[in-house]
Amino acid sequence: MEKATTISEDEEWKRLGTLLSPTFTSGKLQEVMLERASSYGTNMGTDEANHLESNQKTQVDFLQLMMNTQDSKGKEFLKELKVKRLRKKIALKSLRRAQRKLIYEKAKYYHKEYRQMYRTEIRMARMARKAGNFYVPAESKLAFIIRIRGINGVSPKVPKVLQLLRLRQIFNGTFVKLNKASINMLRIVEPYIAWGYPNLKSVNELIYKRGYGKIHKKRIALTDNSLIARSLGKYGIICMEDLIHEIYTVGKRFKEANNFLWPFKLSSPRGGRKKKTTHFVEGGDAGNREDQINRLIRWMN
Repeated sequence: MEKATTISEDEEWKRLGTLLSPTFTSGKLQEVMLERASSYGTNMGTDEANHLESNQKTQVDFLQLMMNTQDSKGKEFLKELKVKRLRKKIALKSLRRAQRKLIYEKAKYYHKEYRQMYRTEIRMARMARKAGNFYVPAESKLAFIIRIRGINGVSPKVPKVLQLLRLRQIFNGTFVKLNKASINMLRIVEPYIAWGYPNLKSVNELIYKRGYGKIHKKRIALTDNSLIARSLGKYGIICMEDLIHEIYTVGKRFKEANNFLWPFKLSSPRGGRKKKTTHFVEGGDAGNREDQINRLIRWMN
């Protein structure tokens, strides 16, 4: 009989880990105690029964004490968790506030820079006119290209250059940094594109109205500065104003900023086209139209 009693007690203490779990309730405790009482059977003596009852009371008291301790620890843990979450929320809020302030200061600085560039051009033109000379502004470093024709029955070089310029569809548009290599490429595909030198207003309207970013190889609308910061933050470009400034001024990170922008999908020009197979200087649509590209952008944006 003693051997049977010892084994039963060991088994019950082994189940203590399960009973001390956070999901343990008084109902489960009663079930366990009933199972233990039935396992001993009805053949035990009075002394053994009293000994078993005292053991059961001791174990119940111990389990209830552990449950109360766990409840107090759980409450403390939840309290600490709430404090941590509140601190994180406050930190994120202050970070967003600081970012908004930084973006505002950047926009203010860029506006001042653009204004200074515009005034410098006017001042130089006035000085040249006073001296009886002509002022020739510096050559533009930025071009905007729009595809206006298909490529059926042309040499293989033309589709390849259009692919390099990311102009896969008619009325697609992209920004290009002007250098010797890019100008030679534009000459090859000149009968199939219209291009020129965009001003600040055109760059601004294109990116704000039709700007889409390439994020994880997907075309995503630029509805939030966080999308730009996630992709170009490592280059110091964290908002729309940074992106516009980098494109318009052809900065050091122009390549990364331009590759981030998905090719612009423009509408058919209002009022139709004149003659897509003829050069602009002959009254058509193709080729370099210099500053007149801004008017075409207005019609197609």
